[in-house]
Parts: sequence; C-alpha cells; structure tokens
Amino acid sequence: MQTSKDIQNLDNQSDTVGTKTATLTIDSLIEAQVAFMQQWLRTQAEPLAMGAWHWLGAQPMRNYVSCADLQHLLNDWLLSQPMSEVMRADIRDILHTTIYHPVNDNVPLSELVDDTQIDTLTTYIGSHEQQRNILIHSLIGNDTFADLLTQTLYHAINDFMETTLDKAGGVGKLMKLGRSSFEKATNRNLDEKLQAYLHRNIKDLTRRAETNAQEHLSNEEVTRLLITGWARIKDQPVSQLQKYLSDKPENNSIDHIEASVQQSFNRLRISPYLHSLVAAAVETWYNTHQSDSIATLALGLNVDTKAMEGLSTSLLPLAHDAIDSEWFTDHIREMLQAFYAQADIKNSLGFGIS
Repeated sequence: MQTSKDIQNLDNQSDTVGTKTATLTIDSLIEAQVAFMQQWLRTQAEPLAMGAWHWLGAQPMRNYVSCADLQHLLNDWLLSQPMSEVMRADIRDILHTTIYHPVNDNVPLSELVDDTQIDTLTTYIGSHEQQRNILIHSLIGNDTFADLLTQTLYHAINDFMETTLDKAGGVGKLMKLGRSSFEKATNRNLDEKLQAYLHRNIKDLTRRAETNAQEHLSNEEVTRLLITGWARIKDQPVSQLQKYLSDKPENNSIDHIEASVQQSFNRLRISPYLHSLVAAAVETWYNTHQSDSIATLALGLNVDTKAMEGLSTSLLPLAHDAIDSEWFTDHIREMLQAFYAQADIKNSLGFGIS
C-alpha cells in the first residue's frame, strides 16, 4: 500500500518528466521556427528590401535627422581627425594610375574639354575688363617690375660699354678717362647715376606700357589669344601633362601635391573659419530640404527605385549569407527562447507547471 511519501515521490517524478517533456518540446519548436524563419527570410529578402525602401523613401528627412545631427556628423567625423594614412596612400596610388595610364597617350586634350567650353570660358574672361586691367597693373605697373627691368637694362648697358671700351683701344681709354673725370667733378658714381636715370625713366616707361597693354588687349583680343592658345595644344595627348610632373621616387610630384593638399586640409579643418562656413552651408541645405522625403533626396543623387532594385539584387548573396550566419541564428534562437520562457506563454501552450 502506497504511503503519502510514496505518492509525493511519484508526483515529483511526474513533474520532472513533464518538465523535461515540455523543455524538449519547446526546444524542438524553437529549432523548427529558426529554420522556418531563415528559409522565409531567404525567399523574402528582396521584396522585404524593396518594401523597406518604399517605406523609408516616403518618410520626411526631418523626422529622423536634424540640422544639429548633420553638424555633429561633419564636425565629429570629417573635421575632427586627419585623413588616415591608408586613405592617403590609396589617393596617391589612384592618382598615379590615372595620370600615367597608357590610354593617356592616345586621348587628345580636346576630348576632355570641348571647344564650346573654351569659347564660353574665354568670352567670360575677356569680358571682365576691370579684373583684366588689375592683372595688367599687377604685372607691369608695379614697382617690383620697374626695379627688375631697371636692373636688367643697367647690366645690359654696363656689359655693352665694358665690352666696347675694351675693344676700342685708345678711344676706349679716353672714354674711361672721361668717365673718371665726370665722377670726380660731380662727386657721383656713374653707375649710380645711370641706375637712377634708368629707374626714373623706366617707371614712366612701365606706365606707358601698362596703358598700351590695357588699350591693346581689348575683350576681343584677349578672347582671340586664348582661343589661339587652345588651338595650339588641343590636339596634343593628355600624356603631355606628364612633362610638368616628376615621377622620380626622391622627387615625386604626386606625393608633393597630395602632401600639400593634406597640409592645407589639416590646417583648415581645425580653423573657426571653415567650421563657420560648414555650419552655414549645412544650415542652408537643411532648411531647403528638411521637408523632402528620403526618396526625393536620393533622387537628387540619381538613386531611384530602379537603382534600388539593382542594388537589392546585387546584395542578395550578402543577405543570404547573413541570414545563414551563426550569429544571426543564435540571435533568433535566444529571442525565441526568451519568448517561450514567459510564464503566460508556457501556460497558454499547456507547458505550465501546477
């Protein structure tokens, strides 16, 4: 005859078996659901991606991104740190490949720049008379140019006189004597006198040259000179530009150009000046586009539904690999285990323990 203790032991054993049965059933259910979800996601990956794009594309940007968010993104990500050495090396390699590519030997400059572009550019430059006159004045009418021209003429005259006097025999000696007498009588060095005379007259000459240049270089003349210059070089291959660069390891032009750009960027990226301009530019752009949908913004980059379909198809192998990956499988399993571990779910499924 069973005692109360025996009955209690049987009940405990029954509870234990029931618990094991429930656990095994739940684990089996979870594994079946994991497999089902992975299979379902594999077949639905592309329509899910397009559905997500259509939903996201309809959302206004301002619902998710603020002007301050964009400011932080640019300041903290782009401007707060210098470009990595890996990226700098990539830039140098790409520049070297494109500049020294063999195809440049067979492509004329005119394929890069159309004649109509040159016509428009030269007409634009030629029409800015005030700026052109300022440039001419800077080149010809300034004191530095006058001083340079004075020294050049002085050395030319002095060299001519010295050479001539040496070959003139007695006449040369007589002229040298006259020069010495002049310097004693006037208490001035003839060289200084000559330089002062040249400088005084050269300044007047440069003013005349500046006036003549401004009068001669009319809008039409400037345009004609630029178009003529382009006509002389437009049929040359793009590789002609390589003549102005050095590819020697100890003096590589690309390295110098890239380093110079980086130096300027590193100086500007921490300056209040650039931060002010970036802030103003972001604010202007955000105020213009904050009501636009994500799809409208993407369309500005020529990313439309057709482009997204192509991208979705291209990324399908990546999506399938991610769905089948161990980390994704474990994540689904943990999520389902947490779901079935809830007391009300267990009771609803008949796995509750009395």
